[in-house]
Amino acid sequence: MLNFEGLKINSLDFILIVDKEFTVVYNTRYDKRVNLNSNAIESKEYLNRNLFEIYPSIKKDASTSSIVRCITTGQVVVKKFQKFKDFNGNLYCTHNITIPLIRNGKIIGAVELVKDIKTIENLTDNNDEIKYAEQDDFFDNFINNANKSTFDSIITSDSKMLKAIEQAKTMSRMENPTLIYGETGTGKEVFVQAMINYSGIPRDKVVIQNCAALPQNLIESILFGTCKGAYTGAENRKGLFDEANGGLLFLDELNSIPYDVQGKLLRVLQDGSFRPVGSNMQKNVNVKVIAAMNEDPLEAIKNQHLRKDLFYRLSGGMIFLPPLRERKEDILLFINYYIKEYNVVYGKKVKGITKILEKFFLSYYWEGNVRELKHIIESMVSLSDCDILEVQHLPAYMYDRIFNEDITNSNASAEDEKIFFNFENYNLKKNLEEKEKEIITEVLKITKGNKTKAGEILGIPRQTLKYKMNKLKI
Repeated sequence: MLNFEGLKINSLDFILIVDKEFTVVYNTRYDKRVNLNSNAIESKEYLNRNLFEIYPSIKKDASTSSIVRCITTGQVVVKKFQKFKDFNGNLYCTHNITIPLIRNGKIIGAVELVKDIKTIENLTDNNDEIKYAEQDDFFDNFINNANKSTFDSIITSDSKMLKAIEQAKTMSRMENPTLIYGETGTGKEVFVQAMINYSGIPRDKVVIQNCAALPQNLIESILFGTCKGAYTGAENRKGLFDEANGGLLFLDELNSIPYDVQGKLLRVLQDGSFRPVGSNMQKNVNVKVIAAMNEDPLEAIKNQHLRKDLFYRLSGGMIFLPPLRERKEDILLFINYYIKEYNVVYGKKVKGITKILEKFFLSYYWEGNVRELKHIIESMVSLSDCDILEVQHLPAYMYDRIFNEDITNSNASAEDEKIFFNFENYNLKKNLEEKEKEIITEVLKITKGNKTKAGEILGIPRQTLKYKMNKLKI
């Protein structure tokens, strides 16, 4: 049995390994060879991605995250009842022992030993600690951020984004439903928060739901409520539409709602009426609905993730947020903004980036859009001691993408490729040391190994020469 600081564990469920930049390099939770109950997930969906993308509910501070604390302090960390959600909306509660990985005195990452305690009844007598709240961290973070987000706070100079802002302002004051769609990380949540503030709807009349986080068989009852006896254990319970009556309901990941339930949703959007599960009585509500999804609606229809008739109902209020790679002018805006933000957070004095790095950022595909850019800048600022960020300050996981994808697939010139592929050749310290070694070696040949004469020729004392010879391994 593993017994550390009062935490007794006789077996492990999963192992998580991250590097010092919080990039996930190993995670058995999603490995089908280890977790037979895991949904089919490709390794590219969770490996070599930032920890805070895989587990978006984990806060980036040492007080709440065992891994952040471990990498920050270099100490073994024991944490009980750590609650978090993954990128698929799955909720976990775990006991963790997190151990730093140290090489040559430097922290290079951390290994976390994980026990899922929700399956163990005898670990604690305090059952309240392992109950899952209906409103998880996604909701809390959304509401907290919504208080700060307005249309004026959206960072952009792109014409398509500016048009989307004006469209969203208009839709905020209308009763018609709104669908905001775009790739992951394009800012859909920020737009919804701004719309809520702009609408003037009281905060206590705003209900939000991440549909991807709900079990498929419970979505209908959660949305529309239940009547006692509808199924085993069912009680009279209000649904989200009842809760949001007279206000606003935000449905994130709309395309996660089952196809048949979307038909019932369509009826509410058309005439405001629905029947709770198991009821013969019709209810009527007045709810402003805002929905979001990271899939193109036409693709969603093709893949049977979205009903055609629901699409037509939403088509009059659709707002598209273009990916960052199509908003070149916004990339430098975000870089400067996040450098300033993380200078404050980490107490750094970074002033900007090199032209080479700027060129890379402008040509990079940005699969994770603004969210990916934000994580990269945070990683670079937090780990760098330089005033100007360079290519070599990029997170390690970016190198494969730079060399194997972006440069080879972009319109970069031959000179650009040479710069990227050989950026270490531009390291001043390394080049000076190599030149110094070359000169000292040549002079020692001339003096046939006589250090006193070599020192005279080089213009340095004999002791200094010996020091440099040891340092440069001559």
